[in-house]
Amino acid sequence: MNRILWIAGSLAAASAGAAAQVVDHATMDHSAAAAQTMDHATMNHSAAVAPDGQALAGPREPGQSAYAALGEAVRIMVADPQTDWARADVNALRAHLVDMDNVTLRANVTTASLSNGATFHVTGEGPVVGSIQRMTRSHFAESDFGKGWKMTVEPTSAGANVTVVSSNAADAAEINGLGFFGILTLGAHHQPHHLMMARGAMRH
Repeated sequence: MNRILWIAGSLAAASAGAAAQVVDHATMDHSAAAAQTMDHATMNHSAAVAPDGQALAGPREPGQSAYAALGEAVRIMVADPQTDWARADVNALRAHLVDMDNVTLRANVTTASLSNGATFHVTGEGPVVGSIQRMTRSHFAESDFGKGWKMTVEPTSAGANVTVVSSNAADAAEINGLGFFGILTLGAHHQPHHLMMARGAMRH
């Protein structure tokens, strides 16, 4: 009989515990969740604090390079009281960044080496074709990057043929070693052009 009473008592205690858990779930847990939501909405935006009480630096990385380039141009424009917002065209810069992404990651290049340089056959499909033509037109037609190289661009139905040659035959190794994508990165005109596009002062 005592054993039966002990089992019954144990079951009653377990039931009471379960009931308490149900009550806790219905009241306290929801309050805790609400508190966590409040923390996310308020405290998480402030600086984090290390265990020793020192403030930690907040995140710096924007997470995506095109987003960062847009943000850089926008911050400069917003801080500049001379910005002509009637001409501003951030969408043009965004379209250029799409072109950069298409050419860098999706274009195909075959190289025909020359005695004094190389011809790069740059091809793509769909919207990549237009990206190739715009990027090569704007990049290779404006500068020799101080190297004295002659650059010509011939649009094709699949993209463009880009020829880079030098009057110094010794430069051929550098031109071929850099290849199309290496030469594409030469010069420091990209950043100023990005800002000019965002300001509406340069056609994409």
